[in-house]
Amino acid sequence: MLRVETRARARALQVLYAWELQGRPDVGRVAPNVLALCARANGWRGTVETMVAAIVARVDDIDAQIADVAEHWRLERIGTVERNILRIALHELNVGEVPPRVVIDEAVRLARWFAGPKAPAFINGVIDGIARRLGRL
Repeated sequence: MLRVETRARARALQVLYAWELQGRPDVGRVAPNVLALCARANGWRGTVETMVAAIVARVDDIDAQIADVAEHWRLERIGTVERNILRIALHELNVGEVPPRVVIDEAVRLARWFAGPKAPAFINGVIDGIARRLGRL
């Protein structure tokens, strides 16, 4: 059985993915549609909506931080799934409520589930670099 936090991160990834693919409309229109597809969203729906709203509100700043660490990778060359996993992780590192190692482990888990075979190592390297720059590791 997955932890509530892990489910919330996975759903946040799905909402951010849909938001980006739809051309970044008002996230308030995207989130309910994606979350309506989830049969049991009661325990974490508010967490997902809060997380996604915070990420979207600071997406340019978050993207700039990712671009600084992702050497030799322009942000637009990073896959949509991977880019949104990085956004979630960076948001959690900036908020500081989740230990950095947990943030990294959860991001790598999402990469294993939703991204390609090389994504977990890439995600791990970028988030580790960001955590070190932020002084969290």
